[in-house]
Amino acid sequence: MSHHLSPYMQFNRQEWASLRNAVPMTLTAKDLLSLQGINEDLSIDEVSEIYLPLSRLLNYYISNNLSRQVILSKFLGKRHKTPYIIGIAGSVAVGKSTTARVLQALLTRWPEHRKVALVTTDGFLYPNQYLEKHGLMNKKGFPQSYDIKKLLKFVTDVKSGQSDVKAPVYSHLVYDIVDGEEINIDHPDILILEGLNVLQGTANCAQATNRVFISDYVDFSIYVDAEIPLLHDWYVNRFLKFRAGAFIDPNSYFHHYSQLPEQEALAIANRVWRDINELNLVENILPTRERASLILTKKQDHKVDSVQLRK
Repeated sequence: MSHHLSPYMQFNRQEWASLRNAVPMTLTAKDLLSLQGINEDLSIDEVSEIYLPLSRLLNYYISNNLSRQVILSKFLGKRHKTPYIIGIAGSVAVGKSTTARVLQALLTRWPEHRKVALVTTDGFLYPNQYLEKHGLMNKKGFPQSYDIKKLLKFVTDVKSGQSDVKAPVYSHLVYDIVDGEEINIDHPDILILEGLNVLQGTANCAQATNRVFISDYVDFSIYVDAEIPLLHDWYVNRFLKFRAGAFIDPNSYFHHYSQLPEQEALAIANRVWRDINELNLVENILPTRERASLILTKKQDHKVDSVQLRK
């Protein structure tokens, strides 16, 4: 597709970095260590060249949204405030969580001191007991493995300005919903919603009622993209790092993988990628990419190489 026919404006890394426009760096090297994922090094360059221009753009959008709310409040004769929802989608192992954490840190530190909440849609997966009962353990992360009605109710409640909205908590260690544990979301200025399914619509979700989707409540959406061979490598590398780290914990759902010979563990990681994660990516996640407001495309070393912004 030629660029002038594309719904997106295209920027290479240098062009995008120039749009930072002297926005000050508010994160330290120590901050970055706490924000990066297990599988990637997050550099100051990446934050200053990619995420600072993005936070500047988002700040404009959010300010504009607040101005519209003021107008609506005047029209209605009563206070009207709804949080600005940013959705972050993309494949397993692409670095969505890191993108979400960096944006939360940057947006929180803007002079306006906005309250920024972060929720992952993993918390809305059905518990393992339900997935096992319905033969869905090998479809975890696929649309049918999520309690979409519960997720839609959560997003609707937050967007309608309700206080103390509860979100369930998912543990990657026990690979399940943590019973009795919840995150409390109370009138944030911004909600970052991160997950595989943030941009999915009818084709991906048989449970959707009245053709209402999570993306209907999202004000700005980001798709973190990379070529499939890179994603495969990142997934396997992450698996092996977990095997040498978190999987050693006897409480880990995947503890038995830490006891296997490396070649056997490697074969399992490759099979899980091919039969579950790549299949889900091709069937359900990748088709949502062109619905995003902005696409961050990564190359080697998790570095963003280009940015596409919807016109």
